Amino acid sequence: MSTERDVAAHPVNPARLTLDSGLTVRPWADGDDLKLLQVWGDPESSMHHQDRSLLRPSSNEPWSRCIVAEDAGLPVAAATIFRSSLHPDRLSFYAEVAPDHRRRGVGAQMLQILEAEVPNCAVQSLKARVAKRSAAQCFLKDNGFTKIQASRQVVVQPGAISLPDLDSAGLDLEDLATGSVELTKLVADFYNTVHSWDRAEMTIGKAQQMLLGPETGASGAVVLRDTSEGGGNGILAFAISYTSERTDEPADVLLGWNTALQDPDAETACRAMLALLSAHFPVKVEVDDAMVPLKTVTDELIAAGEAEYDFEALIYAKDAA
Repeated sequence: MSTERDVAAHPVNPARLTLDSGLTVRPWADGDDLKLLQVWGDPESSMHHQDRSLLRPSSNEPWSRCIVAEDAGLPVAAATIFRSSLHPDRLSFYAEVAPDHRRRGVGAQMLQILEAEVPNCAVQSLKARVAKRSAAQCFLKDNGFTKIQASRQVVVQPGAISLPDLDSAGLDLEDLATGSVELTKLVADFYNTVHSWDRAEMTIGKAQQMLLGPETGASGAVVLRDTSEGGGNGILAFAISYTSERTDEPADVLLGWNTALQDPDAETACRAMLALLSAHFPVKVEVDDAMVPLKTVTDELIAAGEAEYDFEALIYAKDAA
């Protein structure tokens, strides 16, 4: 493939490459998403939809490379690597191949082509996320990636957890504006702490842009405050809803805690918050293995049949030596 200088100068039409399968490879061009949708079909999950949205023209700012494989002029596969301003230590990798062209080495060769571009970026390591027990998981293992994290979307049923007595427990549930500086600081610190396995640089500004602003779909927030003697009315846990209207579907919620708490206290706060959120309606929370206090609570609920996970994603990395 071209060098960084060549891509900047000729972002659409460098010389094509031919794969062992006979497919030809070129940079991503506008309109490829619609053409690929015709051969790929609809996404299988919300994660799949999000990953497909990462496919876009190559760029130097932010740094990304994206290529398409064609069969007789028809796009059938695409792959990208890109650098995130939020997680600066690894480039994200995503590839998808049309069903009729799988098991022919297309994905592996596209990965090799993109890896040849990595020296043009300051970041040398890669990461990718896939559904558990998927063909993509096997692909990553076969190409030198190792698992570093697992994430579940857990649905908690109404009344699964006994409601706390807020007064006797010295707790208070309070609505808080998603633009609150107090909440934003807490969310940013929480995100950075639970992503120590893939270092994050979440700032107050990024937290508003990515997790709390109107464009994120955040529709409201509540916090659990410590009103006990000596508690200082501090926030113990928070929950942000991304479901604007009540439907039969579980409400999509980001649940976190004050990272200054010890794990047992954080677990207690998460349990109380989750009980209040799911008192009358089901809620869905995303739980990484790194979120130990929340994972402890949801694992217990799953074991008791009071919660279930509807999707599990794995994150793999291929770190530079």
